[in-house]
Amino acid sequence: MKARILVVDDDRAHMTMLVAMLGSWGYEVDTADDGAMAVTRVRERAYDVVLTDVRMAEVDGIEALRRIKSYNPYLPVLIMTAYSSVDVAVQALKAGALDYLHKPLDFNELRTGLERALEQGGAQRVVGAGGAADPVSEMIGGSPPMRELTAMIRAVAPSEASVLILGESGTGKELVAKALHEGSPRKARPMVTVNCAALAENLLESELFGHEKGAYTGAQRQRDGRFVQADGGTLFLDEIGEMAPALQAKLLRALQQGEVQRLGSDRSIRVDVRVLAATNRDLEAEVRDGGFREDLYYRLNVIALRVPALRERPEDIPLLARHFLHRFAERNRKSYRGFSPRVMDLMLHYDWPGNVRELENVVERAVILSPGEFVTENDLPATLRGSAKSDTGPSGGQSLEDAEREAIARTLEQVGNNKSEAARVLGVTRVTLRSKMKKFGLDS
Repeated sequence: MKARILVVDDDRAHMTMLVAMLGSWGYEVDTADDGAMAVTRVRERAYDVVLTDVRMAEVDGIEALRRIKSYNPYLPVLIMTAYSSVDVAVQALKAGALDYLHKPLDFNELRTGLERALEQGGAQRVVGAGGAADPVSEMIGGSPPMRELTAMIRAVAPSEASVLILGESGTGKELVAKALHEGSPRKARPMVTVNCAALAENLLESELFGHEKGAYTGAQRQRDGRFVQADGGTLFLDEIGEMAPALQAKLLRALQQGEVQRLGSDRSIRVDVRVLAATNRDLEAEVRDGGFREDLYYRLNVIALRVPALRERPEDIPLLARHFLHRFAERNRKSYRGFSPRVMDLMLHYDWPGNVRELENVVERAVILSPGEFVTENDLPATLRGSAKSDTGPSGGQSLEDAEREAIARTLEQVGNNKSEAARVLGVTRVTLRSKMKKFGLDS
C-alpha cells in the first residue's frame, strides 16, 4: 500500500507543487490549508506522516502539532517554514515534531526526512505504548463523550481485562471492540466475532465450543469452535444479552477455567482468550429479573465502556457525514463537493434513532440518488426531511434564507468558528462562506 501523507499549507502554489512532487515519488497525498483542518483530517483518516507549515492564519502549525500529538502520539510530524528561527525550531521539536525543514525546501532533504519518518512511524506503531498502535485512530469524533470514550479505550486496551461494551444499536460497539483488540498485545492474533442473537441455542453452543463428528445430526466432521479459533487473541461476543440461560452457565465455566469442550467430547482444550462482550440491553435489569446470570455479568463487566448515542454528540455529525460521503462517493465512482446548508441543518436537528448506522445508510442512499455535486434535501429520505418541521416555528415553514443562515451559524458554532473547517463541512469555498456570513450578519 502507498504511504499516505497529509500536507498542511495555506500557500496554495507551494501546496500544489508538493502534491505533484510527493505523488511522483509514489505517495498518496491529502491536503489541508490550516491547522484546524489538519487536526480534523487526522481524526477522519489514518496517515503515515504529516508535513505542515508553521505560519498559518487561523491555527498555526505548532498548535496543530500539539493537538495531533495529543490525539495520536505515534504519528510522525515534519514541520516546514520560511522563517529561520531557532526558537520556532525548538518549540516545534519540544511539541513532538520529528524534524524541522526550511523553505524553500531541499527535495533531497525532504525525501530523506519522509523516509526516516515512515521508518520511525512504523517502529512506533509496533513498539509504542502498550506494544500497539494508537487504537482509536479509525474512530471519528471530537465531542466530549467521544473524547472520554477514546481516552478509556487507550487506557484499557493494553490490559487483559474483560470489557463490557454498552450502547444502543448502531452506535459502533463493534468498532470499539476492534479498537480494544488493535491496541492490545494480542493484535497479532485474530479477533473472532460471534453474534449471539443470530443463532439458535444449540447452534450457538457448537459455534462457541466446536463439536465432534457425529455429535448431532448433520455434524459430519470435527469442527473447532470460536474459542479455539481465537486462542491467543480476542473473542468478541456481540449481543451477549440474547444468550439463553443454559448456555450462559457453560460460557461462565469456560471463562473461569480457561478451557472448553467440543460437543460430543469429554476432553478439555486449554484456551488463552481475552473476552469482549457487547449489548444494547440493560444487563443490570436483566440480572434483577433473572434473565441474565449475575456471576457471568460480573465476570464480563470488569470494565464497562458506554458508547454514546449520536444524538448525544451532534458536533460529530458533520465529520461523520463527510467521512461517509467520501467513502461512498469513491465506491460509486462519483464526485461530491459536500452537503447543502439545508441538508446539514436537517442532519443536526434529527434525533437519529438508528445512530451512526442510520447516518451511514442515509449518506449512502444520497450518494446513489444525488445527480449533482452537492447532496440536497431532495436526496434525503422522507423521514429525515419531515423531522425538522416541528422546529420551524408556529407558521409550519421556514424560508430558505432563514434555513441557510441557521445552518451556517450552527456549523460555525460546531467547529469553533473556524471558517476553513466550516466551509469544508458545508461544501462551499471560504469566499462564498464569508460572503454569506456578511449577508446574514454573522461576520461580527
